[in-house]
Amino acid sequence: MTHPVTLFTAQWADLPLEDVAELAAGWGFDGLEIACKTTHLDVDRALEDEAYLRSRREILDRHGLSVWAISNHAQGQLVCDDPLDFRHESIAGPRTWGDGSVEGVRARAAEQMTKTARVARKLGVDTVTGFTGSKIWRYVAMYPPVPAAVIDDGYEDFARRWNPILDVFDGEGVRFALEVHPSEIAYDYWTTVRALEAIDRRPAFGLNWDPSHMMWQDIDPVTFILDFADRIYHVDCKDTRIRPRDGRAGRLGSHLAWGNPRRGWDFVSAGLGDVPFDDAFRALDSIGYTGPISIEWEDSGMDRRSGAPEALKHVRSLLWDRPQQAFDSVFTQKS
Repeated sequence: MTHPVTLFTAQWADLPLEDVAELAAGWGFDGLEIACKTTHLDVDRALEDEAYLRSRREILDRHGLSVWAISNHAQGQLVCDDPLDFRHESIAGPRTWGDGSVEGVRARAAEQMTKTARVARKLGVDTVTGFTGSKIWRYVAMYPPVPAAVIDDGYEDFARRWNPILDVFDGEGVRFALEVHPSEIAYDYWTTVRALEAIDRRPAFGLNWDPSHMMWQDIDPVTFILDFADRIYHVDCKDTRIRPRDGRAGRLGSHLAWGNPRRGWDFVSAGLGDVPFDDAFRALDSIGYTGPISIEWEDSGMDRRSGAPEALKHVRSLLWDRPQQAFDSVFTQKS
């Protein structure tokens, strides 16, 4: 089964959308996963100014590109994160941050997410990718000891804050796809199970499959696809290289900067890392996923204007029509 391949624009927010679209089209991408950043898609302006929204569509049309998903990671992060502090002010933007009062920030971020659902519908898009934040990520080490009631409250807080947002998504016929990621309410396999249970597995909430953060946590990204088959709403194609273990590098990264070889792992261009993309794409086909494969560029060791088209080339080489028995073999091996 073939899939459209898109470029995620968040890592290109220093360029106007027109420039990103021109580059992506020139490289051969089918479309963009547009980040809700003011340089690319301002959700407030898109709801207030039909001419502005029309200009976004015209940019895509001019370059022969489509859009299947938009992203609002930063605003979603603010909904549940605790504490909210200087880190969040830098991603919130002045409209959401306001006077910095915690509940005010959360309420404005939640409103931004509901606005994102409405903008998605106006664009003819049915999927919004993003983050949720988490009240309990800070307890990941579980020491000093954390009572079970505190963890329970974290999932209840997530459900309490996100169910009203998801009600709006339902009303617009749009789905939210959480990128399973450290710092989120779901960051690995079992926390994903728990998060889905917390919201009674409502259809408005699904997953953005990004294997990069699973790899360095020793989570099998192919099994993840098969076990959460009904929740894979979008795919971000980011690769991770796990460096040879030298007895020094830890899985948590040691507070070292991206690209520092002492980390033990790093994000790399698709095809240069350890993600089993061929098996993963077979698994995606086996569960009937027909959506886009979106390339998210975060390789600190390669210039993005060289790496993004190289990643596209690699992904295209794996997106070939496969016989049904190939799908069945992956499912049998992993189940």
